[in-house]
Amino acid sequence: MNSSAAATVAPRKDGQREVRYEHSSDLAELLDSLKATLLISTYQAGKLVLIGSCRRRLVLSFHNFDRPMGVAIDDAGETMAVAAKDKVWFLRNVRDVAPRIEPAGTHEACWLTRSARLTGEIQAHEMAFGDGQLWIVNTLFSCLCTLSADYSFVPRWQPRFVTALAPEDRCHLNGLAMADGIPKYVTAMAESDSPQGWRPNKAQTGCLIDVETNRTVATGFAMPHSPCIHQGHVWLLDSGRGALVHVDPVDGRVDTVARFPGYVRGLAMVGELAFVGLSKIRETSTFGGVPIAENRERLQCGVGIVNWRTGQLVGQFAFSSGVDEIFDVTLVAGARLAAMRGPFAMDEGQPTIWMVPEPSDHQRG
Repeated sequence: MNSSAAATVAPRKDGQREVRYEHSSDLAELLDSLKATLLISTYQAGKLVLIGSCRRRLVLSFHNFDRPMGVAIDDAGETMAVAAKDKVWFLRNVRDVAPRIEPAGTHEACWLTRSARLTGEIQAHEMAFGDGQLWIVNTLFSCLCTLSADYSFVPRWQPRFVTALAPEDRCHLNGLAMADGIPKYVTAMAESDSPQGWRPNKAQTGCLIDVETNRTVATGFAMPHSPCIHQGHVWLLDSGRGALVHVDPVDGRVDTVARFPGYVRGLAMVGELAFVGLSKIRETSTFGGVPIAENRERLQCGVGIVNWRTGQLVGQFAFSSGVDEIFDVTLVAGARLAAMRGPFAMDEGQPTIWMVPEPSDHQRG
């Protein structure tokens, strides 16, 4: 780490929070070269964190959400969905407003909250847009689902070993990888069909499942998350071992690409780079027995950036205080610096951005 800084963040309820962070000195230059803003969700702190670059310096902003987890952006870069405690928030990218946000001329995207769809506390984890809709990993009901104005959610797929639709978190389904706009792979912590049945042997029963065939293609992971298809290869995070791995879906072979000092969760890949989320782990039974628990005091929270071809660390960002766990890591493409007005922007002291249609002829009269 070469640079460190602090930010004072306003939570919704419990007063000011100081967040301290460190980062590699060339992280701003890296994001600038990618023309992207790094987005991190932390349900523990109740924030979405935007990390962009301006004049080769990092710019951070913190936005209040109610227990945010999975974040999805559609292919057009127009709509963002954020999984929250009992709902999914939807934001729109209003690009023509972005340059007018202070400091003027520095922002290239502006995400404004527009609506929310209530689902109840389904423990929504990862999400993705595809096939003209939003796909959600519904962890509580052990299924993939979509949304409807008429229902809490619409079940669309369940693992073959789950025999009932019940709010029992039977296998801790959590991660989702898309291919050609449809769900292709999911991760689960065990092939279990009983309530909370994934917990007893979670350090060795994690699996990757092919959605199309409903076949388990690889197993033996420790609490896996964040499957991803990138450049024709299948990747996932072996979270409890702190590892980014490559999986051959034909024979189930697993190769470790890189290891990190944290519980890895949240993966974004671009070119030869992998942005991997790291979390510290709590003193709870949830993480008991996973390999990284042996080095609990050395674990970090932040994002590690590696070249997946070589496994070499090329950049990093770490929270040294104020944030201990993150869930998702996303790259906002096409914007070196993105602005946001979340659902609780007033609590953050941010001015309202009003959006209204142009007046029609009869209104002008």
